[in-house]
Parts: sequence; C-alpha cells; structure tokens
Amino acid sequence: MSTIQITADDWRRIKLAGRVLGGVTGALAGLTAVSAGLLLRQAADARRVIPMAEAPPPRGDGVYGAKFGGRPLTMVILGDSSAAGYGVHRPRETPGALLAIGVSRRLRRPVRLHRLAVVGSMSSGLPYQVDAALEHEPEVAVILIGANDVTHYSDRSGAVRHLGEAVRRLRATGCKVVVGTCPDIGAIQPIKPPLRWLARKWSRDLAAAQTVAVVEAGGRTVSLGNLLGPMFVADPVRMFSSDRFHPSAEGYARAAAVVMPTLMASLADDSPRPAAGVGGLEEAAHEAVRAAGTEVSAQGRWAVLRRHPWFGETRHWFGHRRAPAPSAVGWTPEDQ
Repeated sequence: MSTIQITADDWRRIKLAGRVLGGVTGALAGLTAVSAGLLLRQAADARRVIPMAEAPPPRGDGVYGAKFGGRPLTMVILGDSSAAGYGVHRPRETPGALLAIGVSRRLRRPVRLHRLAVVGSMSSGLPYQVDAALEHEPEVAVILIGANDVTHYSDRSGAVRHLGEAVRRLRATGCKVVVGTCPDIGAIQPIKPPLRWLARKWSRDLAAAQTVAVVEAGGRTVSLGNLLGPMFVADPVRMFSSDRFHPSAEGYARAAAVVMPTLMASLADDSPRPAAGVGGLEEAAHEAVRAAGTEVSAQGRWAVLRRHPWFGETRHWFGHRRAPAPSAVGWTPEDQ
C-alpha cells in the first residue's frame, strides 16, 4: 500500500482552504442571523400597527341553521387571529361563522359554534383553548394556527408538539379535528423582499411538520399556504384588511372555502379511496405544502393525499391533469 506524501506547500494550501471555508460558513451564518433579525423586526413593526388598524373581531358564537330543527351539532374553532376573524366587522364574515353556516346547510341541521380562538395566539396557547373547548363537548373542531409561531420565530418543535397534543386530546373525546396548516407568511405586505423568501420557507417547513403531527394524532389537515400566497400577493387590496396583515372578508371566505370540503369529509367519515396520492406521511406532508388545498389523512399505516374541488372546480386526483383555475371569486355557503 502506497503512502501519500504531503509537502509543506500542500499543508499551506490546506490551511488556506480551511480559513476560506471557515470564513464563508461564518459569513453565511451571520447573513442568516441578520436576515432572521430583520424579518422579526419587520414582523414586529407590522404587529405594532395592528391594534390601531382594526377593532377586535366579532364573536360569531351562536346557533346557525336553527330553522332546520333537531339537536345542534357542536363545533369549536381554535387558533389565532385567522381563526378568530380579525379584520372583519360582521359575525357572518368570520371563518367560524362561514364554516358553521356551510355545515348547517349541507347537513340540514343546526350548528352551535363556539369561537375560542385568541388574537395573537401561538401554538403554545392551544392547551388553554382546548381546556375551554372540552367544556362544550364538541363534535368537530377546526384549528387555524401557525402564523404567529413564524413571525415570533418560536421553537418549531415545541409549536408542533402543542398542536399534536391538542388534536390528540380532542380526538380522545371522539371529536373530529380539521387543521388548516400554517399560511404563507411571505405574502404579508410589511415583510419585503429579499426576506420574503425566508418567511415563506419557515411557513412551509412549519406546515409540513404540523401535517405530520396532526395526522399522527388522528386529525386531518388541509394546506392553505400556497393557495393564499399568490392570490394575496397578486391582489392585496381585496385580499387583505386595512392593516395589511390579516385577510379581508373575501380573504377569509377563500380560506373557508378550502377548509370546507375537508370538514365535511371528516364529519361524514369519508375515507379517501386509494390513489396515486397514497404514501408515507412525511412525503405526503411535503407534497401537501406544495399543492394548496390538499387534504392529508390516515388510512391504516398510509397517509392519503386528497384534493377536494372548491370554487366549482372539477374533482381530480393526484396524477391527473389539473383543471384550469376557475374565474369565480368569493364564496358563500350556498356554493357546492
């Protein structure tokens, strides 16, 4: 076996390469830290103007569809300001009310809604919301959470753990759970390029991790990020409320329209048929983040991807050609 001889010149080159590599690594780390700091500062600036921009969201609690008679279905909505409906002025414009009306009209039975979402909440606040929810003995729960975990740069593993435990506690009582995963924070107007890509990456990473935790705990997820981001960037005047941070009434209606089919599938125990979208959970989670409006649920040991039609879309499955995007704008519970 031959021996490699390293000359003095070789050692000098190796040391020089090491110093260069160390400098580049340090520069990249420094750039990442500076970028994160700037993102947090921009998000903090946006949060400071929010309380002055809008009044607190309307409650929206109550019975919807009382005209149908019978025992009301009890539904709770948990999460942050996106679940509370921050930025709208009428109860019927809040996500919880939109979903309650939609469920009532499709099932032709009353729905009793309890809105327990808290403006500004991070995932660490979910245990308290679940405590309050369980007092109402809910049959179905909708959770919208994650945006504040990104803008506050909170511990992602902790945020995911709190969400998974919240779903697990609700499912232990027989409550069906649907989670709208973290939206695309890169669409928020106060966060400017080039830092927008970083917010988008954090949002997607958190959404994928949320999907794994929720499905493992027995819930279903539906992806919101990639759907809302392009729409909100393309038409911020219509899709954002006046604070430029939260959705407008139409923005919430779009989100509700995406959550609605998965919510109905959950209530019907509509198990997806095997399709091209059946695979491992982590793979499914990352696929869902890339394809907006995608539901992820469990089927035995497998995760199943399913994309429901919304806004009048034709139903299609993964592997099939996607139908052209519909031109309809907005959503009402009467839409099928």
